[in-house]
Amino acid sequence: MSARLKAFLLVTPMVVFLGLFFLWPLWMMISTAVQGGTVRLAFPQTATAITSWDGNSPPSAPLQAALIRDLRADTPQERFGDAVRTLNSQQAGFRTLLPRTARAVREAGEADVVDLAAVDPRWSDQAYWLALKRSMPAYTDANLLAAVDLKRNDDARIEPVEADFAVNRAIMLRTFIIAAQVTLLCAAIGLPFAMLAASVSGWKRNALLIAVLLPLWTSLLVRTAAWLILLQDNGLINQTLRAIGLIDSPLSLIYNRTGVLIAMTHVLLPLMVLPIYASLIAIPRNLMPAAAALGAPPLQAFRYVLLPLAMPGLLSGSLLVFMVALGYYITPALTGGAGDQMISSVIAFYATGTANWGMAGALGLFLLVPTMVLYIAYSRLSRTPLVQT
Repeated sequence: MSARLKAFLLVTPMVVFLGLFFLWPLWMMISTAVQGGTVRLAFPQTATAITSWDGNSPPSAPLQAALIRDLRADTPQERFGDAVRTLNSQQAGFRTLLPRTARAVREAGEADVVDLAAVDPRWSDQAYWLALKRSMPAYTDANLLAAVDLKRNDDARIEPVEADFAVNRAIMLRTFIIAAQVTLLCAAIGLPFAMLAASVSGWKRNALLIAVLLPLWTSLLVRTAAWLILLQDNGLINQTLRAIGLIDSPLSLIYNRTGVLIAMTHVLLPLMVLPIYASLIAIPRNLMPAAAALGAPPLQAFRYVLLPLAMPGLLSGSLLVFMVALGYYITPALTGGAGDQMISSVIAFYATGTANWGMAGALGLFLLVPTMVLYIAYSRLSRTPLVQT
């Protein structure tokens, strides 16, 4: 067996793993976000007839007849439901309009001529026919635009959605703000903790490392539920503060931004501590005493000696915490209020609540892009010397 074949067999499991659990789900998310063939599959004859409609004149008789035949056809209920949800996201009202029209068409028998406007006056509104036309292409940017609160108008120009529906950008911005706040808190706590763990030895170091690793060994749901108990108005924290006389009334620590930041910081702190600790443990112990011997005060020695050497670990930990925090769902959902939910809650709503996988994929794609940009920026930064000689 040649050396190249042996090397190929060695890396094959890793390639298969990456393909199945990273590349394939990523491709499915991207394709779902831009896929628009759901309506086309449910209404194939309408898709053919509507291509010749200019969108300005009233729908022609052949177009209406094609829609009637599609509604009368034995379309699988799942496919019909997916088409209804897609159209309803384009034009509110399709959720009731299409089932009502389908029942009326089937009751009318085999006749191709059915007065759709008599069945429901909304068929006289050209906006519904335009929504049908926009939803027919096999690929569409409707989900990508909707993910950032944009849409195409009847003239196919991009414009903002109505103010009552413009929520995705605000939630996306909130997600990045919370992730950045958690990253800063983890860095502020994790750097001193890692310095302390690296400065001691023996059982003291083991005890500190076990303390920071313990959250990783505990279920995420259990950790979040524990914070729900601790942060309540009658929880252990408020009771302790009142017992020692620091407060007279309970602090609001749960179902708000404070509870989200406390719980997420506790959960993600190990991802910050461990990379910093790995960088610090590799630094020779005589550097700080040497800096002190040369007259550097402790803060100056920390700034110019220890911090630059620990920066790769700090950047790695910050990247890990920020990337994981972007996709958090359970902790903000349980410990936060209505104004603290992150974009993962919206993705879960579209994926499980409305089965709108295209919208869920589009929102996930907008989370993936900045994450990849940050990773590329970090990879470039990690190859640049942080300490100039």
